[in-house]
Amino acid sequence: MTSMLYRCGPHAHPQAPAGEGGHTVRTRRGRRTLAVDIHCHVHVPAVDAMVGTDAIAVAQMQLPPTSDLTTQINMEQQRRELPRLTDPVMRLRDMDYAGIDIQAISPAPPHYHYDKEAWLARDTSRVANDRIAQIVAEHPDRFVGMCTVPLQNPDMAVDELERCAKEHGMRGVEIGTNIAGKELTRAGLEKFFARVEELGILIFMHPIGTTLNARMRDHYFVNTIGHPLESTLAVGYLVHDGYLKRHPGLKICVAHGGGYISHYWGRFDHPWKYRDDCRTQIDRPPSEYLRMLHWDTVTFDRVQLRHQVEAWGAERVMLGTDYPYDMADPDPVGFIDSEGRLSDAERALIKGGNAARLLGLDPVTGRPV
Repeated sequence: MTSMLYRCGPHAHPQAPAGEGGHTVRTRRGRRTLAVDIHCHVHVPAVDAMVGTDAIAVAQMQLPPTSDLTTQINMEQQRRELPRLTDPVMRLRDMDYAGIDIQAISPAPPHYHYDKEAWLARDTSRVANDRIAQIVAEHPDRFVGMCTVPLQNPDMAVDELERCAKEHGMRGVEIGTNIAGKELTRAGLEKFFARVEELGILIFMHPIGTTLNARMRDHYFVNTIGHPLESTLAVGYLVHDGYLKRHPGLKICVAHGGGYISHYWGRFDHPWKYRDDCRTQIDRPPSEYLRMLHWDTVTFDRVQLRHQVEAWGAERVMLGTDYPYDMADPDPVGFIDSEGRLSDAERALIKGGNAARLLGLDPVTGRPV
């Protein structure tokens, strides 16, 4: 599957005071704006059982295979963090401690199962999505749901998307960056993207390992280099294969700050001016299509955060944590507040205003509207 299972993140708060509630933390920080986490995962052990594994062993099923040390760390973390991945009560405590009002929860990427038979991926998607819906129903003021769908079968994907939207009121769908090695734009998914656009559902695009595996076995490169590279490739195809041109109403947020492309678009724009092979499907510079996208704040660097805002506007950046893994921001609200060049209005958009708009939430209460 992937090497996206990380060591315990500092924001997982094993030492967080059990009695310290969200209102205490928010009052102490003097916060007056909604904070919505667009990037956080839920693991569903029942899904693992359906594909013949378990919630710990899933950390061994990586794409690509990694070094023994990385594999060991991944499995240790999965064992340690499984309670936070599965228990909403622990999750709520951590949210309060971090000053997060709402999580847009999505199935952990190992639950995609794009490499399985379509019927099995359909069934595992249903189980994962129903668990997400249950958590939201139990805590409607703290969670909003995003689903996973069997993208290897476009008709099944559309059916599950519609079921989750109509039966569970889900506001987002999480997708990978490729379908078992096949590009999103070359897997017959036009119908799926068109339906997502019609329903006004947010796409949250999150990689799972990388198909570019020959040189990424060591040093956790499968994640630190592989994940942003995967997202950059997927976005490149969405732009250059004309999907964003044909579906201008799509709402897409790309995980991990959008990968490399949100900071390196000039290398797309320059050849578009001079080469026919860079403009077969598009009639505007690639960066103009990139302006349709949104990026989360999981970049770990204030300069990069500032650059995102300067390049794309604060209305295109959303708070994300990658909870509860170690590739997570330990203090997402403080990270945004620490960038002194942002205005209060920009901070409010990034912390929760943009997510509320895209997910159809009240910008003050966070409740669905």
